Amino acid sequence: MPLTVGFDLDMTLIDPRPGMAAVMNAVAKETGYPLDGEAFAAHLGPPLDMVYRESGVPEEEIPDLVTRFRALYPDVVIPSTVELPGAAQSLAAVRELGGTVVVVTGKYRQNAKLHLDAFGWEVDHLIGGVWSTGKAEALLLHGAAVYVGDHLGDVRGAKAAGAVAVGVTTGPCDEAELKEEGADVVFPDLTEFPTWLRENADRLSAASTENSAPR
Repeated sequence: MPLTVGFDLDMTLIDPRPGMAAVMNAVAKETGYPLDGEAFAAHLGPPLDMVYRESGVPEEEIPDLVTRFRALYPDVVIPSTVELPGAAQSLAAVRELGGTVVVVTGKYRQNAKLHLDAFGWEVDHLIGGVWSTGKAEALLLHGAAVYVGDHLGDVRGAKAAGAVAVGVTTGPCDEAELKEEGADVVFPDLTEFPTWLRENADRLSAASTENSAPR
């Protein structure tokens, strides 16, 4: 079976922090809730409802604030987002090996797709709205042998799916934290990932076959 590689989106493939901070601060201004856009953007990963809940937003108001954030998102976040070093090359490396690219993210799927479209990145599957070990179901469904992410939750998702956990320190977690959580390999960013992938392709392709076997 062809090699299947999963990628997280925020702070793994892209850096949307300025726009994310701006949108969260706009929601805070509109609602009066103590939402800190800069702190939110510095710790991207958890889903919006969790962020709002931990910021003291009443449960019954969370859906409306999620909807508002998503409505503001396209015009503010998409134009200000930049790709992270090695991102395009890493996606291309999977293609060169005849593999399948799966993006599994906690982000709202429609907004995640806007990011992919903005950079002209074609992926085989895009799954949004999943977090931490909740990512495992999507990774297992597509037989991912590798999952690449920047957050401890990404490592947990990879391990829960039996995939090789590749960490990058472009997000809020450093090398020691990612390795302590169980990351098999950690890079400063994705620039080294294509070489690593090519060197391990045969082994990882076999793992893709195992992960896609009936359970």
